[in-house]
Amino acid sequence: MIVKDKAISITEPVSGEGINKVKMAVLIGENEGAPNFYMRKFELEAGGHTPYHTHDWEHVVYILEGSGVLKGKDGGRRLEAGSAVLVAPNEEHQFRADDGTPLSFLCSIPKP
Repeated sequence: MIVKDKAISITEPVSGEGINKVKMAVLIGENEGAPNFYMRKFELEAGGHTPYHTHDWEHVVYILEGSGVLKGKDGGRRLEAGSAVLVAPNEEHQFRADDGTPLSFLCSIPKP
């Protein structure tokens, strides 16, 4: 069993095409020997967003703070603290923080 102190997780800027004002910390991952799932925390500054993208794996997300939109091919869905999300494999998606507030969320993915 592993319990990791929040001070140990390092939040770092995420860079790449289509990414704006995003930071991420790996809370549980390879370093902890997670056999099946990794848990990450994302922090989007006000107006920040992840890229609009797809990938072969699902992920589950829980919104901790703030508000924003989950953009998909069928439009956008509102997000606020307490929202839970399932993004299916190969589903187009983008997380966007509202202009006036940051957005933070936990995201669990299958081990890469």
